[in-house]
Amino acid sequence: MLLEFRVSNYRSIGDEQVISLVPTSKQKDHPENILEFGKYRALNTISLYGSNSGGKSNFLKSMSLLDKLVHMSARASSTTKLPYDPFLLREGYSDKPTCFEISFIINEFRYRYGFEFNESEIEKEWLFRKNLGREVRVFERENDIIDVSSGFKGTKKIIDAAIEATRENALFLSTCDMLNIEEAKSIINWFAHFSMIDGLNTESEEFKTVELWEKEEYQSKIRKYLTSLNLGIKDIDITTKEFNISDLPEDMPKDLKEQLSKSLKGKHSYTVLAKHSIYDSLQIPTSQTETWKWDERESSGAKKALQLSGPILWTLANGGVLIIDEIEAKLHPIMTLNTIDTFLNKESNPNKAQLIFATHDTNLLTYSKLRRDQICFAEKNNWESTELYSLSDFVYFEEKNGEFKSEKERPDTDKEKRYFEGRYGAIPALGDFKNFIRNAEWQEEEQ
Repeated sequence: MLLEFRVSNYRSIGDEQVISLVPTSKQKDHPENILEFGKYRALNTISLYGSNSGGKSNFLKSMSLLDKLVHMSARASSTTKLPYDPFLLREGYSDKPTCFEISFIINEFRYRYGFEFNESEIEKEWLFRKNLGREVRVFERENDIIDVSSGFKGTKKIIDAAIEATRENALFLSTCDMLNIEEAKSIINWFAHFSMIDGLNTESEEFKTVELWEKEEYQSKIRKYLTSLNLGIKDIDITTKEFNISDLPEDMPKDLKEQLSKSLKGKHSYTVLAKHSIYDSLQIPTSQTETWKWDERESSGAKKALQLSGPILWTLANGGVLIIDEIEAKLHPIMTLNTIDTFLNKESNPNKAQLIFATHDTNLLTYSKLRRDQICFAEKNNWESTELYSLSDFVYFEEKNGEFKSEKERPDTDKEKRYFEGRYGAIPALGDFKNFIRNAEWQEEEQ
């Protein structure tokens, strides 16, 4: 279960920004959106709004980059450059390290893990653990000095070997995992349930759906999910077969055929089929059906729904964290709402999965059952650095009986209307279009 993520000095993000999934204490609406894990509580979903270029995607990318570094850094070579991409619009920031920190729950333990890095090395790295008492240090690192506490779960001999084996451009946690240190393996396994999808480019996600289809227990889930979206399909089937050289075009050059045959040997291809009912003259469905290839005749929205179905259903089944940027791209608003509702509903989300998504779909502010602390905004400040804030942070001062009193945003407020009015910020500050039109008309007259 994810509790919090922090990032600083990454792309459009200058100073530290935080996204918290810990519910605010005084907010009472939609208590069913709170997940409980022992003594810890977290929100099942977070939405992120903001204008184009406001920094939403960069924030989500930073979460994905942390995940990639945790999995890949120990396996890279000693000369591999780290993906250092600092904030460039303020003096001195290109000399500062990028910093990531994440807090999460594994069993009864709360972990806080983070690191700082530049292009060539990990400058700092730390791991803290909390159970019943105070938070305790598991390890801390500063450059090549790694200080490990006696409470780190693993044999001293192997931990010493991990310290010796950790390169300057690799994470100590990842190196510990490679050497099968118990506690590190448990944490890396948590990250295996942490994934991100670019909603504008979901084609590669289709492979995950096909892989899940090969597992019988997922076939009925994929069928049920896709038919529930009212795409008009009666059924779906996915067929796979091993590559055969006869599948290649006959007129393909022989040398290219041989090259492809070698690279594709042992690989499998797949075909997704959609089955539709045939209707009689009275527009009543008959027992007859028509089947065609999904990618040839289904809409772009149906294609995206298929591509997302695998990652969504896997996350729901395994209780992970799914991050989706531009979740609404190519989808009807009701399909987007349905996707979010699967995470908000405890019946469809019994394993306490979490969804974090960026969107421009303001319909969700009205029709989804998101709490105020589940609605966040990204906006650039006066020095073009991204800042994040939550709707639950908003306080209004109103005059009552001659006194100014503070009041939080009410849960029944028309949030979509207020967002369009600019009350929450994080919307485009457009220029003077009337002046633009006048200039355009003048140019036409001149011509």
